[in-house]
Amino acid sequence: MSKNRKNILGGDFFRENALSIAPSLLGCEIFRRFDDGSVKSFMITEVEAYGGEEDLACHASKGRTKRTSIMYQSGGHVYVYLIYGMHWMLNIVTAEEGSPQAVLIRGLVECNGPGRLTKLLKIDGSLNGRHLEELDDFWIEKAQQKIKFNAGPRIGVDYAGDYWSNVPWRFWIEL
Repeated sequence: MSKNRKNILGGDFFRENALSIAPSLLGCEIFRRFDDGSVKSFMITEVEAYGGEEDLACHASKGRTKRTSIMYQSGGHVYVYLIYGMHWMLNIVTAEEGSPQAVLIRGLVECNGPGRLTKLLKIDGSLNGRHLEELDDFWIEKAQQKIKFNAGPRIGVDYAGDYWSNVPWRFWIEL
């Protein structure tokens, strides 16, 4: 299976704010080329938006650091980080350069949970900082149809305070 270049989401798509991009990713297909040459695709079913330095649940709320510097790049860069010393989290940077926003990919049709999906996709820190347009082994293609979705609070961000932990910036589709 090769890339369908006309359907691939590139940097231009991701240069909007995270809150606009997040629900637009629902129903899109993530493609992954594995070391054995096989290519598999998985529909995105759940995402969360993180809106920059003012969003206290966003890593960039503390400003630019070595870890968050990738979030300050232009939309379409991949932001992968390790939590609890064992789970990789897959995010796609959004917005214009200098505006640190990202969308966390939380679920796929065959896999719920951001740590589980990175295991399924065999994603680790080696993708961090790379741009989607330069990758041959990982890409996202646009949804083939409009998707109805739900919105609710993000998960695991209670540390951000009542307001930021309850904004309805998690989006999911019912299957």
